[in-house]
Amino acid sequence: MAPLLITGGAGFIGSHTVLVLLEAGHELVVLDNFANSSPLALDRVLELAPAGADQRLHVIDGDVRCAEDLDRAFAAAAAPITGVVHFAGRKAVRESVEQPLLYWDVNLGGTRSLADAMARHGCELVVFSSTATVYGEPEVFPLVETMPTPPVHPYAQTKLAAEQLLAAMVRSRGWRVAALRYFNPVGAHPSGRIGEDPDGIPNNLFPYITQVAAGRLERLRVFGDDYPTADGTGERDYLHVMDLAEAHAVALDYLLQRAEATQITLNLGTGRARSVLEVVQAFERATGIPIPYDVLPRRAGDVPKLEASVQAAAQLLGWQASRSLEQMCSDGWAWQRANPNGYR
Repeated sequence: MAPLLITGGAGFIGSHTVLVLLEAGHELVVLDNFANSSPLALDRVLELAPAGADQRLHVIDGDVRCAEDLDRAFAAAAAPITGVVHFAGRKAVRESVEQPLLYWDVNLGGTRSLADAMARHGCELVVFSSTATVYGEPEVFPLVETMPTPPVHPYAQTKLAAEQLLAAMVRSRGWRVAALRYFNPVGAHPSGRIGEDPDGIPNNLFPYITQVAAGRLERLRVFGDDYPTADGTGERDYLHVMDLAEAHAVALDYLLQRAEATQITLNLGTGRARSVLEVVQAFERATGIPIPYDVLPRRAGDVPKLEASVQAAAQLLGWQASRSLEQMCSDGWAWQRANPNGYR
């Protein structure tokens, strides 16, 4: 198989996708600056991957905003890079509100630099890591890909701008692009060897829950219980990270089979939103560990609910999420229990 470039491949979703792609037989070049990830994640991936995978994985310590680092990555494989899976970027809503310039620089500037390098090296295929937060503050559910996208914070704004940049390359250069709008990835590889390892206090619900369960944090913070939802807490469409990783492999295969200009935008979720308290209760059932929590005021940039329409991904790719919320909880806990301090 022709080589692929994976930017941000040591991160949470990136590392799981690297494993899935190695299992499928691909040769991979991973470009990561390890700003919010660990090289150990890729060592663990190789432990789980088929024998000989170390000969098909090349790791470049570099920044997606740097032309020289990108050129090194494109030169690292024996054959020309055929496609890119672009994960590299910042992803915390609250941080984006506090540091908007960082997000425009990394998320849009990095995508612009990557597209420039792809053009230099004759690579015209990319699967892009986008987000359901591009839908802003919707009031109608489930969310369909053709709905308006009025993003309300810099994280979503920069992801939507990157989608638009890549769409322009489809129109002007005939590229093949898949923009995958993730809902809320959680869980971990069932081995417990790779998982989510946020730096500092987690911004996302699930790693916060697992760190409370492990004793790293004393109590869960629930931001808002006065939303217009069933129990007042925010609702999100949670999906298992392995389902999400497999979706990238399927989307990649879809684009590789096409010779003509192609642009697809797809939601990736389960199609069912769960509240914060529902997830807490599911975790307690799956693990037998009580999760104490405090309710705090709403957090800037958060919306009451996000829930995916998943029909397009099913029809176009034949993909749908298959793992249950309980499996997300048990696999996520297996990772946290075996790695109480993450990769550190």
